[in-house]
Amino acid sequence: MNLYAKMMSAMGTEPRLRIMRLLLSAHPEGMVVGDIQSELGIPGSTLSHHLEKLKIVDLVEVNRERQFLRYSANTEALKYLLAFLFDECCSRSHAIKPQSIANLCNLDVD
Repeated sequence: MNLYAKMMSAMGTEPRLRIMRLLLSAHPEGMVVGDIQSELGIPGSTLSHHLEKLKIVDLVEVNRERQFLRYSANTEALKYLLAFLFDECCSRSHAIKPQSIANLCNLDVD
C-alpha cells in the first residue's frame, strides 16, 4: 500500500496531473521534454523536477533518444493503482457500482 500512497502523493499537484494527462494522451509514443514544456508552459527546471517525482514512483518511463529524453506514461503502474482503488470502492464495499465507472469512461463492462 505504501507504493500506492507514494503514487497518489506524486500526482498530488496540478502540474503533475497535467503532465500525466498529457503523457496519457500521447500514449504509447510519449513526448520529448521540449514538447511537454511547450504544451504545458512549465519552465524547464520546474518540469524536470515534476518529471523526476513521477519517475521515482514509476508513473512515467524515460528513454534517451540521442540528445533528447522521451517520457511516457507507465500504463502498467497506473493499471495497478486503479485496480487497488477499484478493489476498495467497487468490489469490497460496493460504495460505487462498477458500471458507473465504466459509463464515465464510455466503456462497456459486464
